[in-house]
Amino acid sequence: MFSDEVTILCQNLGQQCEQNGIHLVTAESCTGGLLAAAITSTAGSSKWFERGYVTYSNQSKMNCLSINENDLQTFGAVSAQIAQQMAAGALKNTSANLSISITGIAGPSGGSKDKPIGTVFFACQRENKVIFEHKALFVGNREIIRDKAVIFAINTLLKLTL
Repeated sequence: MFSDEVTILCQNLGQQCEQNGIHLVTAESCTGGLLAAAITSTAGSSKWFERGYVTYSNQSKMNCLSINENDLQTFGAVSAQIAQQMAAGALKNTSANLSISITGIAGPSGGSKDKPIGTVFFACQRENKVIFEHKALFVGNREIIRDKAVIFAINTLLKLTL
């Protein structure tokens, strides 16, 4: 189902999480659960993966992750502010100690001059502190953008769990 690269990255992530007592939670929008699926395709991931939220609609972001409605209207669902709130909300609602969020525009429609297709925001939180945030601009079709976002997220988690 996943490339050999993703499989190996997830296996390495699992080893690092187990060695360092990390329990992970994901909050995904544009990737639609692909990160959680990649992680859970790894044998033994239940030892270090708490759960994954797929909050595709604004309403689900508010309901599941306590995203501020005014911030959604002001900044949009695809923004650094919402990525940060997604990471915080996912962590707050679980017993995990590390979260990652992904929100973006995978296309083929939905882009704008300020946020073109391929714009993806990431945030990671540990305890009550954002420890990573990034805005990426991936090039490609919907599938490629989503795959690149997942690989970027896994590589980020690998760095943060060393």
